[in-house]
Amino acid sequence: MVTTNVMGAGGARAAGIDGTATGGAAGCGVAIAVPLGEDDAATLARGFAALADPVRLRLVSLLAAAPAGEVCVCDVVGPLGRSQPTVSHHLKVLGEAGLVHGDRRGKWVWYSLDTGRLAQLGASVTEIGAAPA
Repeated sequence: MVTTNVMGAGGARAAGIDGTATGGAAGCGVAIAVPLGEDDAATLARGFAALADPVRLRLVSLLAAAPAGEVCVCDVVGPLGRSQPTVSHHLKVLGEAGLVHGDRRGKWVWYSLDTGRLAQLGASVTEIGAAPA
């Protein structure tokens, strides 16, 4: 939980260290939990934004299906039907979001998924979806 300001009909209310809103209009009594801080939200958003592209989703799918757990960039150009520079751009975006890791071997780069990062994104959706309504 984080400390934050919560705006309501009665004006600004300060949230306590546990994220529960305090104060507010007389008789309001509404408690608002703020379990996701700004930094965590920004980190998650970068991951989801990287996945919000059909080509990048297909890349993640190809990497997940790779028998050895890694794929040479030269081997995904054909299945994606995109040029090598385009594929490299999309892999760079996924890498900047922490979703894939590249390992240069001579002329080519081999990519693998960061399954921990993918699990983090999945868990955040589950956690948000399980929040009380």
